[in-house]
Amino acid sequence: MTQIEVVDNPKLEGTRRALVLTEDRVGHYPEFRDFFVRRFSLDSAGLSRPGYVRAPSGMVYALVFIGRSGEPFPDGLEIYALPSALEPLDEADVDADLWALLRWMIESVGDEWRIEDLDATGRLYQLSAAGAG
Repeated sequence: MTQIEVVDNPKLEGTRRALVLTEDRVGHYPEFRDFFVRRFSLDSAGLSRPGYVRAPSGMVYALVFIGRSGEPFPDGLEIYALPSALEPLDEADVDADLWALLRWMIESVGDEWRIEDLDATGRLYQLSAAGAG
């Protein structure tokens, strides 16, 4: 399994939020919506707080779930890196971490969603992080 750790109460003092990825239609594939609902207890937590994960680089990321009127929750997702307030983002680490997050989601959803297909897509688009999994 990919090295992604869900963090219940991360240390946020002295950090800042840096938007690194937006997906505005999580519900396009209901399996992914269901995964986030289960993994982060969104059926009871809802919009009350982000989900937090620690990626392979050690960086903590906040997953902010977005609701839209008339759509099952969550309908969208924003991912924010939480670096030290004065620390610049290392783009290579962020790319590798986002790829690890994608692998974690695919592995967790399972069924017709396969890591091999994700990796093949990454190689097709020549994404350097795709070969690091």
